[in-house]
Amino acid sequence: MFIKESNTKLSLKALLWEFLKIGALGFGGGMSIIALMEKELIKKRKVIDLEEFLHGVAFGQFLGPFAVNTAIFIGMRLYGVVAGILSAVAFMLPSVILVMILSHIYFSYHTIPSLQTALVGLGPVVIAIIVAAAWSMGKKALKNAFAYVITLLSLLLTFYNINTAYILIFFGVIGIVRGLIIEKKLFITNKLLSAFPFILTGTKLSSLPELFINFFKTGLVFFGGGFVLVPILHEELVTQLRWLTEREFIDGVAISNLTPGPIAVLGTFAGYKVYGVIGAILSTSALFLPGVILMVLLTKGYNMLKDVNIFQYFLSGVTPAVIGLIVNAALKLAPSSLANIPSLIFFLISLPLLIKFKWHPAYLLLIGAILGMMGIIQ
Repeated sequence: MFIKESNTKLSLKALLWEFLKIGALGFGGGMSIIALMEKELIKKRKVIDLEEFLHGVAFGQFLGPFAVNTAIFIGMRLYGVVAGILSAVAFMLPSVILVMILSHIYFSYHTIPSLQTALVGLGPVVIAIIVAAAWSMGKKALKNAFAYVITLLSLLLTFYNINTAYILIFFGVIGIVRGLIIEKKLFITNKLLSAFPFILTGTKLSSLPELFINFFKTGLVFFGGGFVLVPILHEELVTQLRWLTEREFIDGVAISNLTPGPIAVLGTFAGYKVYGVIGAILSTSALFLPGVILMVLLTKGYNMLKDVNIFQYFLSGVTPAVIGLIVNAALKLAPSSLANIPSLIFFLISLPLLIKFKWHPAYLLLIGAILGMMGIIQ
């Protein structure tokens, strides 16, 4: 069977509905979406264990948009491969539809909808959501001094702009070494790691298959999260293929930031420019496909390896490192989102409402949007 049964109380239909809602509310991208998933699916509905969720977040960092990959992981852990793919589709659907609508308006009238004032008001809430998630996850996942040290070191390394995948692998290896030392079975294993760089070469677009191939190749080097993709797509779409002008690319990045979900929906914008709705869907699918394939394989491997000691040691280093990455996301976003007294006050109000009083983030996002449109938060 492609979809297996699960003991969770959340049905597949309900799970997909939750991902659809998270996809519609996921302003801020990346870790803010992970924070929403933790609040709605892990803390509130307990669909999988927190530790298992953090493992999924870690796996998702290796290739492609990690929020999409985490949705795949959760869906697969509950109901199998097909459910994992459907979870990713449900999560991405609001963003893709909204980007296509905004792309149509932009390429028809060459203007971006005046939504920025409303979105400014969302910034303090996004920071509060991330901090609340870090607090909630940290209380449960940081069980000893080793975990606290890993979290701190992970946080420090992120300030040096090191690829998150490398950070997680490094601390995973540290976890293995520590575990083997504790077992008093320390041994040295030499492995040859080969890296095959994929060179993106552009050609003139003449068919939908070429559109798919170009975005698929880009997906193969989509390491390290959304904003890593921006220079890669710029080189491909503006410099080499000339599918977008410099102005159109900048506006495409802006439109991607105006929507919930990952910034990778920039691929949707570019696909719409060259082939309309079909191009938007095809480019998005091709861009995410390599990451989806890898995530499916990693999740399958998780099922087989989760009880193997050396894999557990690896995860013992990875789990606290993820907490460090989440804290770093809040620190990086804070200067732009909490730039004045009103935004800082709204953040300080939002934080206890999320942590102590368990408010749903949607209410605070709505209030923030209203405050932004009124000019109270600027």
